[in-house]
Amino acid sequence: MILNGIVTIMVTDMDPASAFYTDALGFTLKNRYGGHWADIEAPGLSIGLHPASREMIRGENLQIGLSVPDLAKAMAELQEKGIQFSPVQDDNVRLSYFRDPDGNSLYLVQAGW
Repeated sequence: MILNGIVTIMVTDMDPASAFYTDALGFTLKNRYGGHWADIEAPGLSIGLHPASREMIRGENLQIGLSVPDLAKAMAELQEKGIQFSPVQDDNVRLSYFRDPDGNSLYLVQAGW
């Protein structure tokens, strides 16, 4: 029986990665084991940061979606912290993509239904 899950993000440098997920996005650092691992808690999501053991292909390591009730408001708050977004894709679901310090793609999503 699976009790929970975690998304592991391979990173090139633990310090800027940890700062991005905690300071910029406002998630909680639960544990940090030096330069070897960090447990980050987000609403409904556990994230593990781990240094890459091989050469990384920048931005092609994963994608994380973060559901928000108001896309424009969430984007404005994150833009104040220096996060740059792609243009909003507006259909039944509104999406806007951004990247972490290692170029990994994340997106904000606001359901239209």
